[in-house]
Amino acid sequence: MDNKRQISGFSKLSKTAKLKWLAENFFNNPEEVVKELKNYWFQDQEQQKVFDNFSENTLTNYILPYGVVPNVLINGKTYCVPMVTEESSVVAAAAAAAKYWMTRGGVKAEVVETLKTGQVHFKWFGDNEKIKQFFPKIRIALIEGTRELTANMEARGGGIKSIELRDFTDQEPNYYQIFAKFETCNSMGANFINSILEQFGISLQEYIKQAEQFCGIEKELDVIMCILSNYTPECLVKATVQCNIDALLDSALDYDAGQLAERFYLAVKMAEIDSYRATTHNKGIFNGIDAVVIATGNDFRAVEADGHTYAARNGHYSSLTKANIENDVFSLTLEIPISIGTVGGLTNLHPMARKSLELLGNPNAHELMQIIAATGLLQNFSAVRSLVTTGIQQGHMKMHLMNILNHLGATQKEITLAMNHFINNKVSFTSVRSFLSLLRDEGAKITANS
Repeated sequence: MDNKRQISGFSKLSKTAKLKWLAENFFNNPEEVVKELKNYWFQDQEQQKVFDNFSENTLTNYILPYGVVPNVLINGKTYCVPMVTEESSVVAAAAAAAKYWMTRGGVKAEVVETLKTGQVHFKWFGDNEKIKQFFPKIRIALIEGTRELTANMEARGGGIKSIELRDFTDQEPNYYQIFAKFETCNSMGANFINSILEQFGISLQEYIKQAEQFCGIEKELDVIMCILSNYTPECLVKATVQCNIDALLDSALDYDAGQLAERFYLAVKMAEIDSYRATTHNKGIFNGIDAVVIATGNDFRAVEADGHTYAARNGHYSSLTKANIENDVFSLTLEIPISIGTVGGLTNLHPMARKSLELLGNPNAHELMQIIAATGLLQNFSAVRSLVTTGIQQGHMKMHLMNILNHLGATQKEITLAMNHFINNKVSFTSVRSFLSLLRDEGAKITANS
């Protein structure tokens, strides 16, 4: 057993002590590691304290690129959309699609619904018909028990929108749910919903104990857990681009407009049919969505889980976008649930999240849903267009060139020469390495002969 790498009370140590212990026990050069990780601390100590409190056992800050996509035209309004991503070509692809569609009417987006969901999971060992019979009275008790918690949200137009009893005893003995829907306005609402659900659990137990109809059988109820669901199929947004097929024409491509439209349609249809293709297809959509969600301080894991579940809602994992060709008009539509907020949580605490929202004109949650969906749609359009024409690697590897050059330790002179060379040459790790080797061999010969 490696006792040096085990510790008790780690969370109680100061940040400096945590860092020192980690460096001394897991790295060969502890002093250099401590110095390097401290380089990512903010000079402003108060700002650093804010970041330290975002998570547990914080040692330093992890930096990701923050870029923007200009010319994003949504419902006639032009945005400059912030994106946080490390993946080469994502921002460039979204920007190219935004510019392309800016002259073709832009993106049309609409929020369909905004309801979120939560569940109280419990076991009921009593009379099946009795709990169903008295659930209307139980529902009233649940609502009354949360009056204090819902008052502020209700004042903003939100709150509890429905409560129902769901019977799963055909799948698991004695298993029931209280299934509730919520409107949380401009907040993502996780804490609000979970607080309500936990109170539901308490109120349910109290009602069963106190009501005459259930007297003496209070032990027949067991509340297992109370938690929101990140699947929100009724918190839905749609984004669409469309134009006459002739407007798809691009002189830089070897396809006429009709061929391009047909190839594009088939590529999306393949993602509808085949789950293997759909997974990569939807990942490309989330390249755009996640980057905006992160930039605005929202929960990208929840948004991804929600979207992927929606993609499988019919029992088969499928494309989140649909392409259509009708009456010489081409269209591409993204329909996806997106549960986010513009108030509360990191959207207020993270300085760059605040700047992102300011950059977007301080949108409400509905408008931000539309911006996020539009960005995902643009990302998908760029990816599929590349796939069915030049191939995905041409553009992706061009953007990845700088990463390869840095990995291979290229000098500024070598970078300049490589950038010029690969304008008309295929980029791969091997081709770049060979090019640098050739440059360096020639340089060594010149040095030797001088």
